[in-house]
Parts: sequence; C-alpha cells; structure tokens
Amino acid sequence: MTLSNATLSQFPAQIARPTYDRGALTPGIVHIGVGNFHRAHQSWYLHRLFQQGMNYDWAILGAGVRSYDAAMRDKLLAQDCLTTLIELSPDSRRAEVVGSMVGYIPITEGNGPLIAQMADPAIRIVGLTVTESGYFIDPATKGFDATHPDILHDAANSGTPRTAFGAMIAALRLRRQAGAGPFTGLSCDNLQGNGAILRQTLVSLARLSDPDLAEWIDRECSFPNSMVDCIVPATGPSELALAREMGIGDLAPVTHENFRQWVIEDDFCAGRPDWDRVGATFSQAVHDFERMKIRILNGGHQVIACAGDLMGIETIAGCMQSPALRALFHKVERDEILPHVAAVPGFTPDSYIDLIDERLSNPAIVDTTRRVAFDGSARQPGFILPSVRDGLARGSPVSGLAFVTACWARYCTGVREDGSLIAPNDPFWDDLTQVARAAKSDPRAWLAMPTIYGDLAEAPAFAEPFADWLGIMHRDGLAAALERYLAA
Repeated sequence: MTLSNATLSQFPAQIARPTYDRGALTPGIVHIGVGNFHRAHQSWYLHRLFQQGMNYDWAILGAGVRSYDAAMRDKLLAQDCLTTLIELSPDSRRAEVVGSMVGYIPITEGNGPLIAQMADPAIRIVGLTVTESGYFIDPATKGFDATHPDILHDAANSGTPRTAFGAMIAALRLRRQAGAGPFTGLSCDNLQGNGAILRQTLVSLARLSDPDLAEWIDRECSFPNSMVDCIVPATGPSELALAREMGIGDLAPVTHENFRQWVIEDDFCAGRPDWDRVGATFSQAVHDFERMKIRILNGGHQVIACAGDLMGIETIAGCMQSPALRALFHKVERDEILPHVAAVPGFTPDSYIDLIDERLSNPAIVDTTRRVAFDGSARQPGFILPSVRDGLARGSPVSGLAFVTACWARYCTGVREDGSLIAPNDPFWDDLTQVARAAKSDPRAWLAMPTIYGDLAEAPAFAEPFADWLGIMHRDGLAAALERYLAA
C-alpha cells in the first residue's frame, strides 16, 4: 500500500504510526540535508514529542541546496513527507511511520525559496546534516577555507548563494533588517565541536561580504555543539523490498539499528523543543561524549572498513564476524584509542567499546564497508589522526593506527586483494589513487600530503611503522600484515 496521509489508517496494526493530527503541526525548524540519518534520528525525536501531544509548533521543513536533493524531495512529497523507519535488531524488526516533517522547500538556483523560509520568524532552528567534509574547513589549519569556488561565489553573490551557509546568511540578513531576531544553527554532523565549526563557517563567510552582519550573527545566533549517534545504512533495493514485505509502499524507507543517542548543549537563542522528554540529553560536557563516540565508534569504523573492503567483505557486520578483523578492532581500540578517551555518565571507555562491538556485529544492519570507507580524506583526519597525535604527545603506541593508515593508503590504489577494482570512493579519489600508487615504492609520498597529515611525516614513531606496514601489504598481502600486527 502506497504511503500517504490518506492510507495511514489502513496499514497493518503492528506498524506504529502518528497518533497526532499532522494538520495541526506548524513548522519551527528548517533542516538542510534530509538524508537517511536525519530521518532516523532528529526527525524521530521530534515525532516522539508529537506522539505525546507536545511542541506542535516545531515541525520540520526539509531542505536541500544541490540539484541531486530534488530526487529525495520528489519522493517525500509524493508520500506527504512521511517516512517509514524499520528498526533492525539481531532477532527482530519493527516498523514505525514518522510524520514530523510537514513539507520540503523547493530547490532552485540561488536558493530563493530556502532563504525566504528561513527568514520567516516562525523558524527558530536551522539544522544541518551536510557530511563531515561539507563545512569548508582548511585541512591543514582547521580554519575556514576562503578559497573554495563556492565560497568565492557566495561572497560575491550574497543574494543568490550556492551553499547552505550562504543561504543561512542571506536569511539572517533579512531577519535582522525586519527585526525578526536570530535563529539557532544546529549541526548534526560527526564533527568534534560541530557547533563551533558551524559558527566559524557562517561568521567567516558573512565577514567576506558584510562584516557588520557577521558580528551580529556571532553575537546574536547560537550554535550548540551536539553529538549524534545511530547506525543508519543507505537505502537500496533490499531496503525497499523489506518495506514492501512489511506491507508499506515507501519510496524512501530507512533502516536503522536499535540504538540512538543525542547529546546537545542547551544553547538555543530562540527556544527549542523539549527533546530531553524523549531521550535526548542536554549537557555542558558534550565534548566528552563527542570524543568517546568519534574516537571509538567512528574511529572503529575506519579501523575495519578499508581492510574489510580490500578483503572482499561487503558489510561491517561481516568484518566483525572475521576473527582477524574483530581482533584488529579490539587491539587498536584498547591499546591506542581508549587511553585518550575519558569516561562519561553511563559509560567507561572500556564498556563503550563492548557496546560498539555489539552494535557493529548486528547482522541485521546491512551497512557496507564501501559506505563506511567513503570520504576517507575527511574521515581519516577526523576520526583516526587525533588519536595518533594524542599518542605521539604522550609517548604511547601508535603502530596500530599506522596500520589503519596503511590500510587506507593500500585501499586508495583502487585494487582489492583479489585483483578486483574498487570504484572511486572519495571526492578526491583520482588524486589519492595517484599518490597511493606512488607510495608502493616510496611510502613517504603518502604522508607527504600536508592537507591530510600536516607534520606527521616528520614523526618517526608514526611514519616508520606506517612505511613498514604498507611495505608488507604490498609485498606479502594484507592478510600477512594483519597476522604480523596481531602477533606483535
């Protein structure tokens, strides 16, 4: 049965659905980047509030700024912006239809409709999930990259911007002129200090065209840091078939694990929903939660993803079923990542590793090694290298992290251990492949990419084991290198 408002009452009784009147909802949030993660995470928390009869003036308007977002917009509008979430645990599955999104803003060149909607005083939060690499960060300095062509365009054409950030600035300009006040910018991406990074991007871009507005944004808007967590695979033919099998004709269903976490700083300049009533945590210690999650979960993903794909293992759960890769995960995590992570309420680092092992091992979650290995040029510096730098600063081991780095360099040659080709899997794939192939004979070439590694090529405790591991991988194969590391 096709999903829509009109057909909700006809779905099987075991499928949970909105009990609230969606017609009574009014938008308070614009969310840019309405992918699977947002719909399984932030949208779900708001849906839970509505199920309790609360916060009806905080519904979501979806948004995008790229032409490819139009396909998702068409799918969601065709089903009244409803989404089926299918929770997959190792021994059960259940479906729930979420109705917290009430519209999807038209996607046009210059982003006029998006700007106009964000300028509406009813919109008090603008959320974003635009990926870790989408914030125009200079990889070398971690500051704002003012040289990117899209940034240069937005600075020169502030009324017709290309980027989400340019559109936010244009909307804030209108709000300031109309006396409508600021809104909160809420990043939901996997970045340590994501709120601070969003502030940096927005204020720095505004300063290029309107320094007074930049100062107003910096002073009046708020940008809470947050930590988001839920494993949400991409949707493909099997997920579409699963929804149909459950009796739901959803054009864009979402599968997810049976775990969610959202930790947020309580810093909202124009109010917020009562997310804490449905499981979110408001805390001033977000950075501790961020560090634990990013280092252990996201870092752990990187520990096994490239190695798994190189070995022809298609899923993360499949990696955890491999005795060698599961041993790699635990050895690197416990020896070289855990020492740099503090406990948080509810979790010690050691217990959190056990939780992540359980979550990654869930065979019902078909999360591919290819998806997790994607965008290594952003994920390796974000999730692996901070632990390397901490280890070097403290004089603790980094050989396992060097092994993980060597796996990525080996992966970027574009050929698996069985000789099959790896399709491009990074925004900079061609450049990375060229360097990775040069590194087969000269490992120093890989670490000589300053935008990724900075000065790590000059750190013998990291550079020497990296060169050794990469040499073994190319000479004797990944399995031999893995066996030697685990025996060390």
